[in-house]
Amino acid sequence: MFINIPCKTFLMVFEMRRVKSGIPGLDELLNGGIPERNVILVSGGPGTGKTVFSQQFLYKGVSDYDEPGVYVSLEEHPVQVRRNMMAFGWDVKRFEEEKKFAIVDAFSAGIGKASQYEKYVVTDPTSEDLLIDVLKEAIQDIGAKRVVIDSVTTLFFTRPSMGRKIVFKLKKVISGYGCTGIMVSQINVGEIGFGGYGVEHAADGIIRLDLDEIDGELQRSIIIWKMRGTRHDMRRHPFEITDQGIIIYPEKVVKRRGRW
Repeated sequence: MFINIPCKTFLMVFEMRRVKSGIPGLDELLNGGIPERNVILVSGGPGTGKTVFSQQFLYKGVSDYDEPGVYVSLEEHPVQVRRNMMAFGWDVKRFEEEKKFAIVDAFSAGIGKASQYEKYVVTDPTSEDLLIDVLKEAIQDIGAKRVVIDSVTTLFFTRPSMGRKIVFKLKKVISGYGCTGIMVSQINVGEIGFGGYGVEHAADGIIRLDLDEIDGELQRSIIIWKMRGTRHDMRRHPFEITDQGIIIYPEKVVKRRGRW
């Protein structure tokens, strides 16, 4: 039997939900925000602001939009993560107490007195299954809507042959639980690419951050390489890291000479 569904109702059913990034200027470049359940790769060299970008996405998610978040730290102790975020006025400790924010310690392997106070610890850094299990536990405990992995490059360092497989597994977990995620990826200065063999193919979107010397001055810029499920700006724009986080300037365009 054919059922006549009004066009307006049809559009409401299939309307894509977008996740607000919490980064001034970014949603404008993404036609309203990141498509829900997308897992995007934020790639860049040293000093480009990758970690600030991802932490701002999480903190603003819980503070401004009541969307709990999980931060998987593969390169820093959770104590240092909290200190770094506090430098921008992002007090995540209170949200941890409210079970709206969680840090997965995939760095310390449980070594040291401070690590004994962490709730989510990957005690064996070489075990991908343990990493996945601890991440699942944190997501379910707080009802997470946002997840950050910082950084997936570490996975390629520790297990190069398995790096791509692990990235795909992490993506399935993040998206499968209805979360929107960021995977941070490191590249060398001047490197062409996004870091890690095949990692760009696993991502639903790629955002590259760069730091270049232009007219004798270092300048940060951002370009959205791809984003599944939405139209997006394809120009390079400047951004700044202020004492309150990242601010992107969509009305300005950066031209890089002799670079891709």
